[in-house]
Amino acid sequence: MSATLTTKGQVTIPKAVRDLLGLTPGSKVDFVRNAAGDVVLKPADTTVPHSRFAQFRGHAGQGMSTDDIMALTRGDG
Repeated sequence: MSATLTTKGQVTIPKAVRDLLGLTPGSKVDFVRNAAGDVVLKPADTTVPHSRFAQFRGHAGQGMSTDDIMALTRGDG
């Protein structure tokens, strides 16, 4: 398959490729150069990096004092 580059540097990804990669409007993609020098289109990794606060997201946690919470946010705990 081929696509035409516009004057703005844009291309339309063919539907068969979008379907194969599971791309939908708003999807992010990465362009990666492999060992052979080819540029490969991949869905971008959109996972959020693990945070030391992730286990507390959405609730305050019972039994923690203000001092405990402050120590946690400072990295002391």
